[in-house]
This record gives sequence, C-alpha cells and structure tokens, in this order.
Amino acid sequence: MISRFLGAIQFLTIVPIRSRTTEPGRSALFFPLVGAALGAAGGLLLQSSRGYIPFTLACLLVLAFWSLLTGGLHDDGFADVADAFRAWRSPEKIHEILKDPRVGAHGAMALVLLTLIRWQALSSITVDPVPALTASLALSRSAIVGLAWISQPAGSGSAMQFSASLTSVTALASIAMGIGFALLPGARAASILVTSTVGISFLARSWFHARIGGVTGDCLGATAQVVETVCLIVFTCQPCIL
Repeated sequence: MISRFLGAIQFLTIVPIRSRTTEPGRSALFFPLVGAALGAAGGLLLQSSRGYIPFTLACLLVLAFWSLLTGGLHDDGFADVADAFRAWRSPEKIHEILKDPRVGAHGAMALVLLTLIRWQALSSITVDPVPALTASLALSRSAIVGLAWISQPAGSGSAMQFSASLTSVTALASIAMGIGFALLPGARAASILVTSTVGISFLARSWFHARIGGVTGDCLGATAQVVETVCLIVFTCQPCIL
C-alpha cells in the first residue's frame, strides 16, 4: 500500500521518490489524496499570508507553487489539447501534434487564459480556502482516474500504460476517496462539485472518443485542469448558495 501511495506522489509531483513504487494504474488509488495534500497546502499558504501580502498576489503564488510542485504536468496537457483539438483537424494530425513537445500559439493562449481564470477564481473565493482547495484538487485528480476508467486509450502512450494497470476496484475506490474529500466544504457544495466533475468527465469522454477514438495522457491532464478550474469557480458563489 505504501508503494502505491509513493507511486501516486511520483506520478503527480516532482518530489523525488527513491523507494520502489507500483504502476501508475495501481497508484491511482491515492491520486485524490495527493491532490488533497496539494490543495490543503495551497489553502494554508493563503491563510498564513493574510495581513502580510495582498491576497491577489498570494493567490498567484499558490498557483505558482502548484505548477512548480507538479512540474506543470497538467498545464502541459491542457496546452497540448488546446493546440491539437481544432475543429478541422484529422485524428492523425491531432496525434501528431499531441506528440510534439513544443507549445503552439493556441496552446499558449489557452493556458494563459486558464491561468487567469484560476487566479481570479482563487482571489474571489468566499469560503474557507483550506477545505475548498482540498476538495477542488482532490476531485480533479480523481477525475483523471474516472476518465481513464470509462475511456479507451488512444494510441500506445501514457494513457495505455495507465489503463493497463487500472482495475475497476482501484478506480471506484479512488473516485470514492475524491467524493469523500469533496464533502469537506459541506454537503451542498459537495453535490455541486461532484455533479460538475461527473458531467465534465462524461463530456470529455464523449468529445475525445468522437475526435480520436479514446483518450491520451494529455487528455487526462487537460480534463483535470478543467475540473479543478470549475470547482474553484463554484467556490466564488455566495455562501448562501453553498
């Protein structure tokens, strides 16, 4: 079990792990826990910075902290998907662009816009940031597992390797863990967050399958970023709604 947890840390962050770990699909059980830890750390940074630096700057630093600690893994996936999935491109061309390590103009623009939206959402959160960010990042990592579980891998890349070792038991347990963390901000907020996450995951599956017949690692990362962003936006609602 420890090797699965360490595998999740190794897969989702740049934290060096020298111990033996398991395949990513088996480590997926603890993806929500790693996401929750990242979210809680970000929330604590926001709380501890109050009164010392402007709140908007603190929010930007939290985003930088997340990107640095994750190595921009999901940011890269989102940018690649934005570059590749344009209306007139064939599946072959999409795969070719997804394999290209360079980021194009569309990907860069999309990533900048997404970062600005996340920044403004963080700056406008109306509830306690610790449970809010914990829930948001836990659900976004759980969405990776859920989407991989309900989708076919496209090609022979990281999604294929991930799906090959991902069992239904692991996927369901990981999803349940994500839902558990979603309850931290309260049952009403959790219902909105979980519904949004499920909806985004199934829409993503439908779109990716229609375009390339399945999902790639970039597709999983992009979906995680969208889920995280939507969850953050949910917490900008008035407290009476949540």
